[in-house]
Amino acid sequence: MVGVCRMTSMGPELNQPGRRERKKAVTRALILEAAHRLFLERGFDAVSVREIADKADVSPTTVFAHFPQKETLLFYEEDAQRERLVAAVRERPDGLSISEALKAHYRAEFVSMWSGEDGALRRRFMSLIEATPTLQDYASRMWLRHEDALAAAITEEFGLPQPSDEIRIYARFALQIQLLVTSDSDPVLDAGFRILDQGWSRYHSVPNGSRLEASPS
Repeated sequence: MVGVCRMTSMGPELNQPGRRERKKAVTRALILEAAHRLFLERGFDAVSVREIADKADVSPTTVFAHFPQKETLLFYEEDAQRERLVAAVRERPDGLSISEALKAHYRAEFVSMWSGEDGALRRRFMSLIEATPTLQDYASRMWLRHEDALAAAITEEFGLPQPSDEIRIYARFALQIQLLVTSDSDPVLDAGFRILDQGWSRYHSVPNGSRLEASPS
């Protein structure tokens, strides 16, 4: 899976306080709606920012004021995504390991993404992403930008002044696992965290290299 963005045809809820904030939220939602309609009709690469601006009845400058890159018109939940990831570690139940908490979080994100009335729409967006290399690359880079936040949460958990090399490695590969998973039941999710928690030394290569087996405990 590439990222865990929850994309819809409209933007965030327009319940921000103040007239100026409400106006900005309305403009943002109109831009998102225009962009998403055009992307689904013609593809991401075939649509220009000027065309999006014209459809939303705003200037290209206004589009960029709300969305600094064209890709962010699809991936606008980066901050919320990071907050959910960190909360999965910090707010996990007593007795649940960090790896188990992250696995549960990844599964829950998958279920949330495909369920509800917007499930079919999200599948169309995912098909768009999978068919567009620039979007796949952006989604991966965006997701891996959460490494520092995840490492900081784990560092805080252990009461350390700064992340150790081990924590940074764990955070990076825990995020990489999510990029390999295709569904909430994908066995890659368990396998990835099993390698992180137990290490590669638990496995040995069969002479012909055709498969891997768990070493006897």
